[in-house]
Amino acid sequence: MLVKKLHEAGIRAEHAYTAGFVSIGLSVVSWNASLRVEKKGEERADRWGIFVGEWAPTFFALGLALSTYEK
Repeated sequence: MLVKKLHEAGIRAEHAYTAGFVSIGLSVVSWNASLRVEKKGEERADRWGIFVGEWAPTFFALGLALSTYEK
């Protein structure tokens, strides 16, 4: 049902794959920014990087589901 709604909204597998790769880069950027800007230490930066890094597998899984739905 979710995949059908995403497909009807115009989101394709390529969009989800692109979002997955962008989130990997965003993970590095958020880790680096948190490390430099916030004075809460490396542990806080690591948590931000991991939090954003968890998005990538979700986007890749949605990409696979959309790819299967599109066939």
